[in-house]
Amino acid sequence: MQFNGILFFPVTPFGRDGAVEEELLARHIGRGVEAGAGGVFVACGTGEFHALTVAELETCARVAVRTTAGRVPVVAAAGGPLPLVREQTERLAAAGVDGVLLLPPYLVDAPQSGLVDYVRAVTSATQLPVIVYQRANVVPTPATAAEIAALPGVAGLKDGVGDIELMHRTVRAVRQTSGPGFQFFNGLPTAEMTVHAYRGIGISLYSSAVFAFAPEIALAFHGAVSRGDEETAGLLLDEFYAPFVELRRQRPGYAVSLVKAGVRLRGLDAGGVRAPLVDPTGEHLDRLRTLLDHGLELVAA
Repeated sequence: MQFNGILFFPVTPFGRDGAVEEELLARHIGRGVEAGAGGVFVACGTGEFHALTVAELETCARVAVRTTAGRVPVVAAAGGPLPLVREQTERLAAAGVDGVLLLPPYLVDAPQSGLVDYVRAVTSATQLPVIVYQRANVVPTPATAAEIAALPGVAGLKDGVGDIELMHRTVRAVRQTSGPGFQFFNGLPTAEMTVHAYRGIGISLYSSAVFAFAPEIALAFHGAVSRGDEETAGLLLDEFYAPFVELRRQRPGYAVSLVKAGVRLRGLDAGGVRAPLVDPTGEHLDRLRTLLDHGLELVAA
């Protein structure tokens, strides 16, 4: 399970009755794949994994697998208590996904050895490749990360912490034991703001929340960075991404709800977010609309 290009994290559309809208999810994923996504991570953070039932998780996975039709890898989230993770991964395997993004267990602090035991228990219960999400209460030391990476079934490590010095040591430690093929991902919110820093320590893969609602902007930035066009990359960072981050910081949870609002602004009625997240205020929605229009103008120019 290898990835190239931008990693697409679709939102999960909900209908007026609150149920997952499968047809809209298929359209959303299809548009992303056709635009050039390098992988689909369905029902993960941007897809409100925290608010989905196990049955809904499986539904989203089946829609993603059916829609992508093998064109790109499909990964779905699992996480929480071990018995629940086992049920989730069984359903995801039946749905045909290519891998699992393992989110942290719920509200529990553990020693480093416990983190290894947790991942080992998950990989022992599934044949699916597992990408470990480093964030919240799962922050391994470089030595622990190397131990986790060496477990059979572990295919990657996604960083949501943003400690560049720690990640630099982690990359070097893992490479010594697992070799150059082990995959690292920049998983910070609005990852484009840190792409240059992560590339400097050998991590080029990243998830793009903006791709979910403005693939034109996300692809323009990715292309500029890939070919060394720092003028275009800098322009997009200064005039689109930095203002987007500032808007995202106005309220907790906007890393998800602003993205879903952006999807709605682009013509796909994905509905609102589920509690405890909240949808953007009218003022913030207007700011997002203006910023989106400006970003698309920059790309068109």
